[in-house]
Amino acid sequence: MKSILCSMHNRRKRFSRMRTAVLGAALAAGALTGCESSGSDTIVLRVSNWEEYIDLGGWDQEDLIDLEDGTKILGKENLTREFEAWFFETYGKKVRVEYSTYGTNEELYNQLTLGDTYDLVCPSEYMIMKMMREDMLIPFSEDFYDTEKEHNYYAKGLSPYIKGVYDDLSIEGEVLSSYAAGYMWGTLGLVYNPEYVTQEQAAHWDLLLNEDFYRRITIKDSVRDAYFAAVSIANLDAITNPDFLNSPDYGERLSEILNATDQETVDAVENILSQAKDNVYSFETDSGKADLVTGKVVANQQWSGDAVYTMDQAEEDGVELCYSAPEEGTNLWFDGWVMLKDGIGQDEDKQLAAEAFINFLSRPDNVIRNMYYIGYTSVISGGDSDLIFQYADWCYGAGEDEEDTVEYPLGYFFSGDAEDGAYIITAAGDQARRQLYAQYPPLDVVERSVVMACFEEEDNARINRMWTNVRCFDILRFFGIEKK
Repeated sequence: MKSILCSMHNRRKRFSRMRTAVLGAALAAGALTGCESSGSDTIVLRVSNWEEYIDLGGWDQEDLIDLEDGTKILGKENLTREFEAWFFETYGKKVRVEYSTYGTNEELYNQLTLGDTYDLVCPSEYMIMKMMREDMLIPFSEDFYDTEKEHNYYAKGLSPYIKGVYDDLSIEGEVLSSYAAGYMWGTLGLVYNPEYVTQEQAAHWDLLLNEDFYRRITIKDSVRDAYFAAVSIANLDAITNPDFLNSPDYGERLSEILNATDQETVDAVENILSQAKDNVYSFETDSGKADLVTGKVVANQQWSGDAVYTMDQAEEDGVELCYSAPEEGTNLWFDGWVMLKDGIGQDEDKQLAAEAFINFLSRPDNVIRNMYYIGYTSVISGGDSDLIFQYADWCYGAGEDEEDTVEYPLGYFFSGDAEDGAYIITAAGDQARRQLYAQYPPLDVVERSVVMACFEEEDNARINRMWTNVRCFDILRFFGIEKK
C-alpha cells in the first residue's frame, strides 16, 4: 500500500528538528570512543563529511518506512557504528570510525592544507577535481568496481545516468570515476511561493533582478552558485536561441558558456550581481529556508535537497512552495567520497575499510535511511534491487483516491532507459513542480544541467576579486564608475 502523499516528508521534518541534538550526542560519543585504547589490530578510519549528512539513528516508531514488498526500515543506530559491526562480520577485522564534519568545501580544503589528516572525505565535484589536479587522492582499487563481489553495492547499484556523468568528467587526463565514488546529487534552482511568484517568473534566473520583488528574494552567499546564476542571466539570449537549443553539441556548448571565466564574462557577472545585491533581501547560506516559511521572502536560490526540506517545512505550516530549475540552464552538482593520499597512503587495510564504508552506505536499505534522514538524493539507484524506487514511490506515489495525477518517468535514472515503463511514478499533479521535481528532476532538466568546472588558479583569482567587489567593497560603484 502506497503511503499518503507527503506523509513521509512531514514525518522526516518533524524528525529532523531533533537532528542537532542527536548529532551533538553522537559526536560526543564518537569522541569518547576515539580516546579509548583499541589495540594494534584495529583499523582506524578517519572520515570527514558535511554536517548532518549521514543517518545518526535514534528514529521513533512513527518514522518506520514500510515499503510495498513488506520491507521495513527503521534507523535505530548510528550508521558509522553499524558499519563497524558489519565490517567485522564481513571481513573479520576490527575497524573504528573517527567521524568529523565540515561546513563548506573550502573549509575542508583549508583543514587539509593546514595539516589535518583524514582517510575518506566527501567534497563536491569541483573540489574533487581540484584535489585530483593537486595529486591529493588515490584511485579506488580494481576490486571496488568488481560487480561480481557480493558486497560491492556501489558498483552494482550506481545510477547508470550518474555513472555516465562521472565517466565523462576528467581532469588532466584522469577520469573522475577512478577517484570519486558518488554520494548525493541534485540541481540548483529557485524555491518560490506561487501565491506571489508565477511559474513563468520563476522559470528564469533573472527573477533575482525583478524589482517587483524588491527585498523579497534571497541569493546564495556562495561565489560559485551566485556566479552560475549571473552567467546564465548574462547569456540568456544566446542559450535560449532555438538554433543553440537544437544544436547537436548543445550540452558541451552550454557547459562552455556557463563555465566561462574570461574577463568580459566576469565583468558582466559583477554588474549583474551588483544589481542583484541592490534588489535581494540578502545573500545567505542557510536562513533563506526559514525566511521563505515565515513569508519574509517569496523566493530563494536553493540547492534541490534544501528545497525539499523547505517545501516540507512550509507544508507543515500550511504554506505551499514550489521549485524551479530555470530554463536557461541549471547546475548539476554532486558530492562524492574520495580517499586521501596523506591518510590512506599504502595501507591496504585502510583502503579496504574506506571502500567497504562506501559500499556499506550504498546498500539499498542504508541508502534509504540516509535519504530519509538528510533529505537529499542518493546517486545509488539500486541495480538489481528495486527498494530505492519503491521508496521513491512510497514518498511520492499518489493516494488511491487522488484524482489530479501525473505520470512521472524516472527510467533515465534507475535503469538508464528514459522509456522504461517499469520506473514511472503516478504522483499528485502538483509534484511536477514540488518535492518530486526537486528530488528527482525530469529528463528535460538534467539535459540542460551543467557540472561546475574546476577553474584554473588565475581564473579563481579573477572571480574572487569580482566577488570581493560585490560582497564587500563594491568600490567602482561607490565612486560612480560603471563597468564597461
